[in-house]
Amino acid sequence: QVQVVESGGGLVQAGGSLRLSCTASGLTFDNYAMGWFRQAPGKEREVVSCISWSGGRTDYTDSVKGRFTISRDNAKNTLYLQMNSLKPEDTAMYYCAAKSLYCSGSRADYHYWGQGTQVTVSS
Repeated sequence: QVQVVESGGGLVQAGGSLRLSCTASGLTFDNYAMGWFRQAPGKEREVVSCISWSGGRTDYTDSVKGRFTISRDNAKNTLYLQMNSLKPEDTAMYYCAAKSLYCSGSRADYHYWGQGTQVTVSS
């Protein structure tokens, strides 16, 4: 049984930082690309960032480029998202998801999802 569990969310002031973590079990972690998505109230779930199975390729949505960094530790079955210079518009539920090998910007391509961790950025 595959389990994906996010952690690290919280309340932070604008300009602050948070580090999200995602641990996956029940799958061969280094066979999967991993993505971070977010969903704000009343909005569609959107891709934030993705990292390929090896970590050799990373992608970011334009609004987080230069502020967020995705990384993974395949030995620990763990995915990270370092979020710096946070803005109120980054407030959302953040989800971790897994798909085979290579990144995709489409949430429909992802097979396994976590329950999410809330990030709230106050102004």
